[in-house]
Order: sequence, then structure tokens, then C-alpha cells
Amino acid sequence: MTNIFKLIWLIPILPLIGFMLNGLGRKAFSKGVSGFIGTGVVLASFVISLFVFLDVKNGNAHTVHYFDFLHLTAYKIGFDFKIDQLSSLFLLIITGVGFLIHLYSTAYMHEEDSKDFAKYFSYLNLFVFSMLLLVMGGNFVIMFIGWEGVGLCSYLLIGYWFKNNDYTNAAKKAFIMNRIGDLGFLLAVFWLLAKLGTVSYDEVFSAASLAKLSATDITGITLLLFVGATGKSAQIPLYTWLPDAMAGPTPVSALIHAATMVTAGIYMIARSNVLFSMAEHTQTIITIVGLATALFAASIAIKQNDIKKVLAYSTVSQLGFMFIALGTGNYVAAVFHVLTHAFFKALMFLGSGSVIHAMGGEQDIRRMGGLHKHMKITSITFFIGCLAIAGIPGLSGFFSKDEILAGAYGHSKLIYSLTLFAALLTAFYMFRLYIITFTGKFRGTTVQEHHLHESPWAMTVPLIILAILSVIGGYVGVPESLGGHHELAAFLGPVVKSAQHHLNHNTEYILMALSTGLVLLSILFAWTRFKNYKVEAESTGFGRILQNKWYVDEIYNAVILNPLKGLSNFFSNVIEKKGIDGVVNGAGKAVNYGSRQLRWLQSGQVGAYILLMVIGILCLFIVQLFFNN
Repeated sequence: MTNIFKLIWLIPILPLIGFMLNGLGRKAFSKGVSGFIGTGVVLASFVISLFVFLDVKNGNAHTVHYFDFLHLTAYKIGFDFKIDQLSSLFLLIITGVGFLIHLYSTAYMHEEDSKDFAKYFSYLNLFVFSMLLLVMGGNFVIMFIGWEGVGLCSYLLIGYWFKNNDYTNAAKKAFIMNRIGDLGFLLAVFWLLAKLGTVSYDEVFSAASLAKLSATDITGITLLLFVGATGKSAQIPLYTWLPDAMAGPTPVSALIHAATMVTAGIYMIARSNVLFSMAEHTQTIITIVGLATALFAASIAIKQNDIKKVLAYSTVSQLGFMFIALGTGNYVAAVFHVLTHAFFKALMFLGSGSVIHAMGGEQDIRRMGGLHKHMKITSITFFIGCLAIAGIPGLSGFFSKDEILAGAYGHSKLIYSLTLFAALLTAFYMFRLYIITFTGKFRGTTVQEHHLHESPWAMTVPLIILAILSVIGGYVGVPESLGGHHELAAFLGPVVKSAQHHLNHNTEYILMALSTGLVLLSILFAWTRFKNYKVEAESTGFGRILQNKWYVDEIYNAVILNPLKGLSNFFSNVIEKKGIDGVVNGAGKAVNYGSRQLRWLQSGQVGAYILLMVIGILCLFIVQLFFNN
């Protein structure tokens, strides 16, 4: 073990210390101190993670055992950290992008009171700690602890402004929907323990352990793990919490959607790729669900007018792309898209926060327009993000999305066609968002226009860094057909084994040219459609369905929520109050009533007592005479 591996425990512990310091000292610390602690600990974790990554790149992957987390007769589960190619890459994403979001937050949240400011950073640090624990864990139990931690933190941060009932409802929705997925994950862990007696990655994924699992076991375990991933990574049907998560502060949205939480499901499946590669039926289901999610969310994004809601549905759609890659066995492409998506989606969320900050809290793009001349840095960086997510050649999104499309083509022409259509929708709705927001004439109020300004350096510097990464981030995965060697695939090779979809270079060139040409046409269509944008009348017909998000929330309310509320009210008002309470209270009332009646026997009149005594003697006489054999 190298010296740097002796320090890996500091990577998660430093954010945990930041959480405790800001949490306990929130009434004493100034905003400057809270921001410095919250941002500094994540930066320190990033620096250590960078050294760990370089060490792993030199071939020094390692599993570190600290203590026995659970030691029973049948089971022994260690508190282990597994630092290899996959986890070290995610460490850089979480701490690097997380640091930029923390830095951005120091300016974005400046209007909060010192106490609330410190509370915000303590929650943010706890979020990063939980995500680091999730990816560093050496077994499924430690991963599950981090898994639950990010679920808790999402609840705390989405409902940060808890005095708003809509925000607290959104937080509860995220928490409850994630619990549904978490149950699947937990059942998969129990299944592994029952069959193998271990949950350690090194042991579960060994040839000896895999030989003990039947085809039914592998299918069942992978399906349950996928249910867990469906919740965290917002796939159909457990996706509706993610758009509602926009209730939290914008930097929180960036952290949830780009660097943490939603990538947890992708990481878990990529980590378990050995199991999933043996489960053909599960992979088919993952592909279908991912494809449906990508198309469904993209169609909704076309008609949304809240700047953050467009980006939220974009995230759901992009996660669908990653699941398509996972389902087709192209695990490297999925991880690659996680990397590039972290850059351009964090960029666009933080860019939207810059716009909202300048607009005094306004989020409706119909009341914006012409912001480019007032916010050039935000506009240019946001434009770069749009180009990247659209898959324009030379930018990061092109390389990762092209690899997903190539894998889909090698798997099925139908899947490729539908995935490509989802990519065209992505280009359309992102440039619709950019054109309506940053070009044309300003459509807000005079007061808003008077206060339009570029954001402070603490907000623009992260935008610039993320914009640069959105351009150059894809060059770690340049395919051989373009003269590269796909360094990322080579780096992840020891851990992540992707299925081989062999395409000759000419086919790859044709696919690249086709997708690029169609994307450019999609962007051109968006430009001609919205360059002279005027506020439109309310949508009708199919447009209204899309604007109302296919009425999925309404369907869930009608089919699931309202019946459950009705059942709860029945149990509360009938079973609980009239049934259980009726029996308990009735017993008390019966005792009281009986006592009141019996006390009349104690009248104090000697004649009455003699009469009762005579009646008793007569009763005994009758029993003795007539009923005694």
C-alpha cells in the first residue's frame, strides 16, 4: 500500500468534519467562515482524490479494511474502502464538481442569514460525504449506507426552504419514492447474503461465487438492484421526484443532477457489471426502461417554461441514455456519459441559477429574453453547455453520446433509431431554452431589466471552468476511428468489461455524420421557430398534454395516492377511532357503568342486607335440592 492510500479515509471524513463544524457552529460562524469551511473541506478532498487517481492510474488499486462493521457467526461484513479505476474516477467527479458548486453557493446563497447559511453548507457537506461513502465502499452494505445518506440529504436540501409547503411536499416525495427503490436494493443484498454469505465485491464477483448462483438468482438479484437504481437515477416509473426536486436552491439542483445522487444507480450497475452481463433478461428490461425514459422526458422538456424544469427533464432523459448504454452492455459508455454530463449539466444548472439571480428569482423563460447583452459570461458558457449536450463534434457530449449511439446500433437498429430521435429532441429543447432566454427582446418588467447584471466572480468562475471541461472533457474517450485510443476505456478496463459491438470505421463515420447532420437540422429548426419568440397562448391538444407532463402526477395521485389517503382515512376514522378506540374506551365505560350500578347494592340499610342474605340462602337451597345429583 502506498502512502497516499493511508490517507484515503480523509476523503470522506473531511466533508463530514465540515458538516459537524458548520452544523454545531452555525450560530457563531459568520458567512465567510461557514463558506470557507464548507468549500475548503471539499477542495481538500478533491486534492487527495487527485493523488489517489494518479496512484491508481499507475496500477495501485487497493481495498482497505478498517474494522468489522458486522461480525456474526454466519456473516462477516467489513468496513472496507475499495479504491480502483471506477471509484477513483467518481471521486474526482464528486469532489471536483462538488467543489465548484460549493464555491458558487457562497455567492448564490449570500442573502441567507448566517445561521441558515451555515446550515445549508453543513447539509451540502453531508451530501458529499454520503456520496463519497457510496462510491468508496468495498461491499454492498457500505454502499447502501451512503445510498441512504444521499437520500436523507436530498430530503434536507430539497426542503431547505421548509416554510413553503410545496417545497416540503417535494422533499417528502423525493424521500418516499427513493424508499421504494431502496427496498429493492436491500432485498438484493439479503439475497446475496443468503446465497453467498458475503456482500464484498471481491468475493461476490469472483468465479467461485458466480458459480454458486443459478440463472434465477442472477436475474432476481440484478432486477432488484435495478429497482434500486430506478429510484435513485429517476427512471420510469420512479422519476417524478426529480423534476420536483427543483424546489431546492439551484446549486442543490446542480449537485443532485450532475455530480451526485442520480449517478448512484449508474455507478452501482457499472460496479456490478459482472452480474448484469450474465442477466440477459435484466439487460433487456434496462434497455427498454432507459429508452422509454429518454423519449418520455425529452418530449416533456419540449413544452416546459420553467428554466429549471427544462433542465430537470433533460437530466431524466440523459439518465435514460446512460441506462440504454448499460442495458446494451456498453458500461464504459455509460460511465463516460456520466463524466461528460456532470460537466455540461452542472454548467447549465449553475448558469440557470445565474439567470435566476439576475432576474430576482424569476424562473419563467417567457418573461426573459435578450439576456446575452447583460450577462455575456453566463450566456456564452450556457451556449457551450447546449452545444455539448446536443452532441456537436469537438465537444464532450459528442464523444460520449456517439459511443452510446454506436453501441445501440450494434445491438439493435430499432433501439439506435429511437435513441437518435431522443438525441434530436435534446438538441431542440435545449436550444429552444437558450434562444428564448438569451436572444431577442427582454420580456420582463422594467424593474427586472433595470437590475439585470452579470453574476459575481464566485459564480462566473465555476461557469468558466465547467465550460472548459464541457469542451475538453470528452477527449479522454476519443475512439480509434477518429485516431484516438479511448484512454477512459483502457483505464476502466480492469473493472468494467463492456460488451463488444464491432463496427467498422466506415460505419462509425456514417453514424457520426448522420447524427451530427440531424442534430444541426434540429438546432436550425429551433432557431427558425423561436428567434422572434413572442409569448404564446396556452397550448392545446397534444401540446397541452406535454405541458402537463403527460398527466403522470395526476395519474399517480388518482391511482395510488388518493386511494391510499382514502384507506388511511378509513383506518384512522373507522378502524382506529370507532374500532380500536371504541373497544378500549368501551371497556372503560363498561367498568364505570357496572361500578355505578353495583354501588347501589351498598345502600347502608340493614333490612336490605338481610333480604339479600335470605335470597342468597334460598338460591343455594334451590341449587342443592334440585340440581345436586
